[in-house]
Formats: sequence, structure tokens, C-alpha cells
Amino acid sequence: MKLIETKDYKEMSEKAAEIIIAQVKKKPNSVLGLATGETVLGTYAALVYDHRQHRTSYQYIQTVNLDEYIGLGPNHPNSYRYYMNEHLFSHIDIPLSQTHIPNGLAADVEEECKRYEELIEKLGGIDLQVLGIGRNGHIGFNEPGTPFDSITHIVELAESTREANSRFYSSLEEVPTHAITMGITTIMKSKQIILLASGEKKAHILSQLFEREVTLNIPASILKTHPNVVVIADKEALSLVSKDQRKVYV
Repeated sequence: MKLIETKDYKEMSEKAAEIIIAQVKKKPNSVLGLATGETVLGTYAALVYDHRQHRTSYQYIQTVNLDEYIGLGPNHPNSYRYYMNEHLFSHIDIPLSQTHIPNGLAADVEEECKRYEELIEKLGGIDLQVLGIGRNGHIGFNEPGTPFDSITHIVELAESTREANSRFYSSLEEVPTHAITMGITTIMKSKQIILLASGEKKAHILSQLFEREVTLNIPASILKTHPNVVVIADKEALSLVSKDQRKVYV
């Protein structure tokens, strides 16, 4: 696990975008694993800017998103399909047929999990996976206690995760209770992973990630065992990580 420290959110976003753009140019038919949420908004904005300025093409790229809420359709403004279209897909030259997100309205959700896992394998696996980290250490929607050998599955969202997402809803009661998420094994099969963290609110979990051993209580800790992970975090997010600890990961 390698650490890149940035001065702020903007620089974190630009560094992440640089890595993604380099991957797209190196392998124009790459499979990109994508995340949602506030952390990656700046990264997607940087990709859109680059596409408009430099015409980086996504014509042959395939994307697979980490997760989707169960019960939300693609036109629901809080669905992750809507988010991705709004913030990235509709602004670059990627065919929507090459953008893949779990179907939150699937009649058989278990079958949808199986289909999605098979889809990722059929695409040849993920070349570059983008991750955020939850305040409780979740990656995707893999909450603390999720087995490391999990594949795409249904998850009941932790109360802390629902509370963190409730700002997008009128009330906590409206936040979905379940989601489909890539499993930890699915994520760990990715050839390269970048984990993004920004702001003081992520400082505690980042200190736990860097200073504790691999544990089910911190799902993101499994990333320490992956051969090609880059953590990009700003100064605020790293404020509780000692300088000596940071040196270990440079």
C-alpha cells in the first residue's frame, strides 16, 4: 500500500484523475471500477474537464460500479445510476451500454448479485478500482464484519452509513436499508486500486487503517494485502496518522 499525501481535496481529486486517465490511455478498453459519494465528485469533474480539453476517449472503456441501493430505479435522483449519469457518463464519450451498475429494482435480487459477479468476470476483471472509505471502514457497502471472501451480495446498511447518506434525503426513514454491493473478494481481484480520503471526518478511520492490523472490523484493512494499492489522502484526512507511520507507506 502506497500513500500519496495531498494538500487538499482539489489536489487529491486531480491526482486520482491523473491515474485514471493514464490507465485509459495505456489500455483504451480498460475495465474501470467506479465509486459514488462526495469524495469522488472532484475526481469525476477532473475527468470531465480533461475530456473536454484534451479529448481523452472512453469509447471502448467498460465501467462497473461498486453498488446500488435496493428499491431505487435508475431515474431516482438518489440512485447511483442517476449519480453516475449526472456527474460523469453524460459528459464523456462512453456508450451507456458499457456502463454497468447493479439493478436495484431486480425482481430476484439474489440472481442479480450472481449476474453482476459473472458480468465482471466476463469482462475480464477490473483493471483499476476507485474506492472511498466509510467512517466505519467500509469499502463499497461492505460493512464491518463482512467476510473477506465475500463476492457480490446483498447487505443491510449500518446505521452510521445510513446516517451519513441521510443528508441526501428528507429524513433518515427515507434512506434505503439494503443495497447490492461488490464483495471484498471481487474488489481485491482488481489489478490496481486507488483509495481516496478527504477531510477531518475521515481522520479517525485512516489512523485506524494505517496503524491497526488487518481485521474484519475495518473492511478496508484488507487492502494492505493487495499488491497494488495507492491511498490518496489530504492533510486533514491524515491529521491523526503519525509521520513515522506515513513513512512506512511512501
